[in-house]
Amino acid sequence: MAKKKRKKKKKRIQKPLAQKPQPQKVEERTAPEKKPKKKKLILLVPFFLLLVIATLVIFFFLTPRKKVIKDSSLNVLLVTLDTTRTDRLGCYGYQKAKTPNLDYMASNGVQFLNAYCQVPLTCPSHCSILTGTYPLYHQVRNNGTYYLSPELLTLAEALKEKGLKTAAFVSSFTVDSRFGLDQGFDVYDDQFAPDQAFKALNSERKADKVFASFARWLEKNKVGPFFAWVHFFDPHLPYDPPSPYREQFLDKPYDGEIAFMDFYIGKIVEKLEEYNLLGKTLIILAGDHGEAFGEKQEKGHGVFLYESTMRVPLIFYAENNLPKGKVIDARVRLIDLMPSILDMLNVPMPKDIQGISLLPYIEGKKKKGLSSYIESYFPRENYGWSELVGLIDGEWKYIRAPKEELYNLNQDPQEEKNLIQEERKIAQEKKDELEDIIKNSTSSLIAEKRTMTAEERERLRSLGYIATSESPSQGELPDPKDRIEEFLLIQQAEAYEIEEKFQDAAAIYEKIISLRPNVATSYVNLALMKARMMKIDETIQVLEQGLEQIPDSEVLLSRLGHTFMVAGRVKKALETFDHILKNNPRYFDALLGSAWMLDLTGQKEDAQAYYRKALEVEPENKFARKNYALSLAISGKLNQSIEIYNGLKKEYPDDYEIYQDLGIAFGYAGDITQSIENLETAVSLHPTPVAYLNLAVAMKKKGKREQAVRYLKLYLENPEGESEESISRARAELQNLEKTLKQ
Repeated sequence: MAKKKRKKKKKRIQKPLAQKPQPQKVEERTAPEKKPKKKKLILLVPFFLLLVIATLVIFFFLTPRKKVIKDSSLNVLLVTLDTTRTDRLGCYGYQKAKTPNLDYMASNGVQFLNAYCQVPLTCPSHCSILTGTYPLYHQVRNNGTYYLSPELLTLAEALKEKGLKTAAFVSSFTVDSRFGLDQGFDVYDDQFAPDQAFKALNSERKADKVFASFARWLEKNKVGPFFAWVHFFDPHLPYDPPSPYREQFLDKPYDGEIAFMDFYIGKIVEKLEEYNLLGKTLIILAGDHGEAFGEKQEKGHGVFLYESTMRVPLIFYAENNLPKGKVIDARVRLIDLMPSILDMLNVPMPKDIQGISLLPYIEGKKKKGLSSYIESYFPRENYGWSELVGLIDGEWKYIRAPKEELYNLNQDPQEEKNLIQEERKIAQEKKDELEDIIKNSTSSLIAEKRTMTAEERERLRSLGYIATSESPSQGELPDPKDRIEEFLLIQQAEAYEIEEKFQDAAAIYEKIISLRPNVATSYVNLALMKARMMKIDETIQVLEQGLEQIPDSEVLLSRLGHTFMVAGRVKKALETFDHILKNNPRYFDALLGSAWMLDLTGQKEDAQAYYRKALEVEPENKFARKNYALSLAISGKLNQSIEIYNGLKKEYPDDYEIYQDLGIAFGYAGDITQSIENLETAVSLHPTPVAYLNLAVAMKKKGKREQAVRYLKLYLENPEGESEESISRARAELQNLEKTLKQ
């Protein structure tokens, strides 16, 4: 009997697998003589249910999810990877990469294989990301000389209006708040070297510092939805990864910078996991532009519009809301990030936005690649050559220039064959399409241009943005392709600077001046090389030679004023700064330089007037605020001084100098308790003879003589930098106090 049951079981299980059940067979199973089979069917129902459930579970977990789950409660984390080539990441096929964290995000998220920036420069590219518009619309065309219009709605503003906390942690001067990218952010951390007057040559900070700043903020803001932007600048020139990446990538330092950055992307993910936020956060990882390694004669980026600088990595990750392992081949653009984020959070789309949401591409509802406008005004504004403007559409890339270019990207991804002559009809079609985009996408906004100070130019120089043209050229301009010889000279000079071969760099700049003697910044470039060789008199001669050619050049005058400051020629520095301020009353370097020189020569009232004007232009400047507060304190304006120091103390809780100076100010104001409290904090952070001596004075005033003796002894143990007169007075005071204590 048991054997018959097993045979029936085998026979009945085979039928559903072999063919669909037929109606007549159902009738047979209900016939009276087949009643035992009905009983058997009832016994098999639980088995079939378990089989269906198991199949559904396997399908759910092992089959990539196609559906996008929108969620208005998501946090948003935008991580921008400056100067990052797609072909240097493991997830984009580079076998030598050490990018496990980016690879993980790509394999567990959505990876776009053909994402394009709209301009190969940091500031304008980030403006496109944060506004969802072309440079044609937001009107920021270069680094350092434009300000993002407050009339534009930024991603931060849109999300802040929705109730999200907003914060940005940037690592390069090119996206400093003075350029308007801070619109909508509650916190905009762009402190690179806060203790320096002009932050010269300190234009970036490494990934570890940026991560640390983000982590401190996240710890205090982990409750409630947030939008955070973290900007990593490490892969940018000069390539100098820290240990152990320097040693691991000796022959490929750029790859080392990428690996170092990737490590801190992993630390960000760990921090989100620690606070149980990873499953509640939409993460977007995007390059702002690429980098050329000599392709088409370019090293770096900014001049040309070729693939090495225009294609960027792009990854979306939201573990509970997006498919895992989805790879999208269609061309997309950085202007599509803002609408995608807003769409994901169910935020209404602003009417002026020019990108589109990429969620339909992720769901498979759209597959056709998007056309993209591209441009670079860098050659025009930095070198006096023609700007380049182009269109990528389908398989074609068209570049409008004095000498036009047309490439078939499918057949010629390296852009080795210009088809402008062979494909005139296609070239004309693309040119017409480009003109239509320009006509329909250009806004009525007036570009908010700003004058770069000498120190701002030097900061951009430290990032590889060397200029040889002070202002945009007019009229018919040469094609950058026809200036390759000059371009290679500039690149070689830049390389010598990075290697600190200043004499060799100076020789090249002298050659460039001989080719183009009416370009002010060429003289500045040469003067900087002379200054770095400590040839101050020659530096002054070069700048004065330039002013003979271009008498009212602001950049030459500014650099000359700074050089006079360094040389200790106060009167000449003040005269030079005054010349600048007559033409441009808001020129920050001249305002701060004048304040500083007047302060040092005891002209406190005049100095304070210049400090106030400087702080109107750059209110966050720590150096100016500290010096202004100190000047006020010395002038007896103690309440004003203390107010400024208290504000600084909140922003810089680890700066011992602020506590030290504030303690001294409280002492002069007669608030000895506050004086002692701040001075004790100062010595706990960083002991100095000044703090010890002032603590001794305060303790004596409080009647705490034993404490006064203790601090005087500490002062006398190491009075480095103190005058002999001060040391003698301290010794005498110590003897008197010790005698008094013995009585």
